[in-house]
Amino acid sequence: MTLCSMTVDALLTGMPAPFRGGDYSAIAKKPVTGAVRIGWLGLEGDGVADKVHHGGWDKAIHLYPQDHYGWWRERKPGHPLLEGPGAFGENIASRGMTEEEICLGDRFALGSAVVEVSHGRQPCWKLDHRFGARDVMAAIVKTARCGIYFRVLREGEAEAGTQMELLERPWPEWPVARLFRLLIGGGHKGEPDAVRALADMPVLAEAWRDRARKLA
Repeated sequence: MTLCSMTVDALLTGMPAPFRGGDYSAIAKKPVTGAVRIGWLGLEGDGVADKVHHGGWDKAIHLYPQDHYGWWRERKPGHPLLEGPGAFGENIASRGMTEEEICLGDRFALGSAVVEVSHGRQPCWKLDHRFGARDVMAAIVKTARCGIYFRVLREGEAEAGTQMELLERPWPEWPVARLFRLLIGGGHKGEPDAVRALADMPVLAEAWRDRARKLA
């Protein structure tokens, strides 16, 4: 296996705050300076408002590739959210690999912690509201620029400006973009056998295994 890595441009955290009407969200995350403690449920100082759809073992850490930001700036020129990391509520602003290269079950060293890819992020209305637009969620569904969730296998500490080194790749045939297109983007009809296989993969997050079972 060829070793791969990503550069961590920033680590970001945020706590629930008023978002829309009576809704709260922790999507507005800010970069943290210095070392950040990484526990079983994610970065120290990071919170979750909607515990049904966010947080927990399978969604401990959210990564969004900064490699996509140029694409978004072309479509949202001058949008202030795209001037720095955190536009998509990510905990890790990374560079070097995207959903097309990062695979289900990939294990990365994040500082002294070890994290494992559990699934992609399924976009919701909060991204449209955050951007003040009606097409952000739809664009993600269409292009699979979804971002990635990790579970924590070993606690530790990490900081910005370092590398996330790929340690293991047990499932090279399952890039996150492929998972997303099958389970979220409507591709399940063309690959029913692949969807049935995903339904029985313990490394895949429980929510997406359930989705695969329903689609199969």
